[in-house]
Amino acid sequence: MNDREDRTDETEAPGAPATADAPEETDAKLAELEDRWLRSVAELDNVRKRIARDTERLRAEERDRVAAEWLPILDNLELALGHAAGQEGDARAIAEGVRAVRDQALAVLSRLGYARHDETGVPFDPVHHEAVATVERDDVEPGTVVQVVRPGYGDGLRQLRPAIVVVAKKAE
Repeated sequence: MNDREDRTDETEAPGAPATADAPEETDAKLAELEDRWLRSVAELDNVRKRIARDTERLRAEERDRVAAEWLPILDNLELALGHAAGQEGDARAIAEGVRAVRDQALAVLSRLGYARHDETGVPFDPVHHEAVATVERDDVEPGTVVQVVRPGYGDGLRQLRPAIVVVAKKAE
């Protein structure tokens, strides 16, 4: 044999494993990758559980905060009812007390980001209004809100409900 044949016999064919223990190395790498994958899956599961716990905790804290905002209103309603029971003939004082409690409730909603909308004379906006009727009116432009049946609360994406309104239309 010549030198060229000797070198060919000593070298491995292209694509053949580099060493005799290559299957063992492959198995070790596969086992390592599988272990890393299982650890990643477990870590992802732990992150999901932690996020779920944190979300529930934040929701509970927010519910507590909102409920605490309403407690003074309940206190004032109880005071008004107690005053009404003692003052059977003074309807004006009772009405003023209830009006004050309503104003307090509106202030709480406004602080929470849900301002009241009960404006008349504004153009009808289907995002903020829900029309339940139309009336023929010559004194205002068609499409103008002329009566608010039920006020709406909130703006844009943070809208609790639209205002229920009556809208003017052109007299025929």
